[in-house]
Amino acid sequence: MRQRRIRPLVVPAVLLCTLAAFAGPRTEASEGSEGAEGAGTSAEVAQLYEEASAATQRYEEGQRKAAVQQARADRLEQLLVRERRQISALHDDLGRIARAQYRSGGDVPLAAQMLLADSPEDLMRGQRVLWQADLAVNNAVAKSSRAERKLAADQRAADATRRSVEAHNVRLAFLKQGIEDKLKAAQWQLQGEADQSVAAGKCRGAARLDQPETPSTRAWVPPVEHYELSAGFDSAGEHWAHRHTGQDFAVDIGTPVRAVGEGRVVSVSCGGAFGIEIVVSHPGGYYTQYAHLAAVTVDQGEQVRTGQWIGQSGTSGNSTGPHLHFEVRLTPYLGSGIDPVPWLAERGAL
Repeated sequence: MRQRRIRPLVVPAVLLCTLAAFAGPRTEASEGSEGAEGAGTSAEVAQLYEEASAATQRYEEGQRKAAVQQARADRLEQLLVRERRQISALHDDLGRIARAQYRSGGDVPLAAQMLLADSPEDLMRGQRVLWQADLAVNNAVAKSSRAERKLAADQRAADATRRSVEAHNVRLAFLKQGIEDKLKAAQWQLQGEADQSVAAGKCRGAARLDQPETPSTRAWVPPVEHYELSAGFDSAGEHWAHRHTGQDFAVDIGTPVRAVGEGRVVSVSCGGAFGIEIVVSHPGGYYTQYAHLAAVTVDQGEQVRTGQWIGQSGTSGNSTGPHLHFEVRLTPYLGSGIDPVPWLAERGAL
């Protein structure tokens, strides 16, 4: 499973849930309801979420690899700069050797040198100097040629590395964008089905989803895995007839919503200001509410374990944007709520 990433209290309270009409109709789902109409879309969204997460991880890993490759390309470029300097220096050396050879008589024919030499020893010394000069020239030319070939090979390697980085990034971005586009379309299809349920005041049956592969070993967890906190408990705003009764978690439509602790589902409702909502009772006399959902994955009366997916977030009911409205209550009913943030923090769930 992905690691939980918490980013608390950094998002303005723009994803607000309106409680002005909380007295509106709320139709309870029947226990053990069957034939969930939205199960297909819910499962598709859940699957696409996993694929999007995996694609994001691959993209981020690709970006890290690209950074390594770019650093390698930068080092190659630095080597190329040094090699160009060395080649320039070799060319300068060739010029100096040629000029020195000219001054030492390197352009005088051997027969003339024999006639002009004072002694055989002078001739041999002069000849050795010429041979050494010729050898130096030949060595310098060979070294320069090798350096130029290496420079060309390194330049090709640097160019190939850059092309590889660019092509890899394009492929990953295309894959990631394709999955995200499919997810977005499925999310709004799921939300449309949720809105139909709310308008009819009748919940669809539970959309059974494959649960996380690694069940939670903790007693308490946050209601969603990845989130940002937005509107808080008891905050005021133009969207509420009374003060805010819970804590909003800014998440996208279709995000798996988890039971924060083990307990029993006491109600599944569709209609009214909260849209689709679930209330769970927990040992110790506390109740938790999960509202503005796009789908539910449990039935009334069902026992749930900590971290179990019980629904998918949405923007049903009186909501101005996708988020999860979460409450901790002393009773199953609205008006008995306490601040969820310290309650979760005391239990190590934030």
